[in-house]
Amino acid sequence: MVYQPAAGARDLLPLDVAQKRWIEDRLQQVFHRWGYHRIITSTLERMDTLMAGEAIQRQMVIQLQNAQDEELGLRPELTASIARTVVTRMAGATYPQRLYYNANVFRRNWEGKHNRQQEYYQAGVELLGTGGLLANAEVLLLVADCLSALGLRGWHLILGEAGITRSLLSAFPPHLQSKVRQAIAQLDRIAIDTLPLSDELRDRARIMLDLRGNSADVLQQVSSLHLDPEQQAAVNNLKSLVELLESKGDFPLILDLSLIQTIDYYTGIVFEVVSNTEAQAQVLGRGGRYDQLLGLYHPQGENIPGIGFGLNIEDLYQILSTTQQLPQATPASNWLVVPETPSADAAAFAYAQKLRDSTHLVRVEMDLGGRDADAIRQYARDRHIAQIAWIKFDGSPTIETLP
Repeated sequence: MVYQPAAGARDLLPLDVAQKRWIEDRLQQVFHRWGYHRIITSTLERMDTLMAGEAIQRQMVIQLQNAQDEELGLRPELTASIARTVVTRMAGATYPQRLYYNANVFRRNWEGKHNRQQEYYQAGVELLGTGGLLANAEVLLLVADCLSALGLRGWHLILGEAGITRSLLSAFPPHLQSKVRQAIAQLDRIAIDTLPLSDELRDRARIMLDLRGNSADVLQQVSSLHLDPEQQAAVNNLKSLVELLESKGDFPLILDLSLIQTIDYYTGIVFEVVSNTEAQAQVLGRGGRYDQLLGLYHPQGENIPGIGFGLNIEDLYQILSTTQQLPQATPASNWLVVPETPSADAAAFAYAQKLRDSTHLVRVEMDLGGRDADAIRQYARDRHIAQIAWIKFDGSPTIETLP
């Protein structure tokens, strides 16, 4: 019998891990430079935590049950877990809190596709306890810094505003709002044309469908929709953010007020990071503002503003693997320490430890016996080990450098 990993799961071999770590290390360095601190939350969550505010679709969650018949689920994303942790474990925290994560998430293969992946890796941040222009700009500029640190080219950021989009949808009859929203999210013009709408509302839906492209054009179009004062204020805030981002000169921005995320807890800006280096655009990450999510977990219902994003490690890997930036081999050991006789074993272990303690990171292997000198040298060449230390009983070494 040949044992295989579970459907939708996969194993990472040493080279896979080295390449994954290359990406994660560079992202972590950026997070540190921006003042973010790592948080690790439980892989398991109570289902009521994940379902709070309909933040997560139930069919996405891989569910479990414990001995107390408590419904549990493997986290399908990190924001809800971090929100729960902050309000229950960090009650006395000073805000803003800058947190980052690097973790696996799980999503059920509920579409019935055979062997579809169900475990993913993400890295991202949550900026909690502050709203407004500067917080929004920080997170979007942080995204750009992350992609720059990876040497990623040919990407753009699609920026929407969930509050504006929901507000514009309020003009439609309540029983049709979800259908209009779905049609806009799927860019389905046929659905718009077939819905029982008045000519005025159908024109409004078509305009909403086309609120995508150059920021100045989109902002002008949305202003033609007879906005109320609150809607106009939200548009003005979005305009200020766009102007701040575009003042950087090279920020690849597409404004898209038809952008509607599948997760419903977003209340302000929403965005997607998209690679356009391939024939088909690929979403590398998503994020947005959620100013009411933490209130769902707070004992007194207190709202704490938040904004964050998550980048998909596998998708970044697929793009970077074509550029030869990722490691092409696992790191070689620096030394192979060989006891020349059994009586030299203790001295060889001592010498190997001395080497390991000598610098910040030196990889030292011990030869574990059972082969002659030629086989030892061949092993070292195969493993790209540059130096062999042959150790005598008294601990004195003979150093051999391999060509």
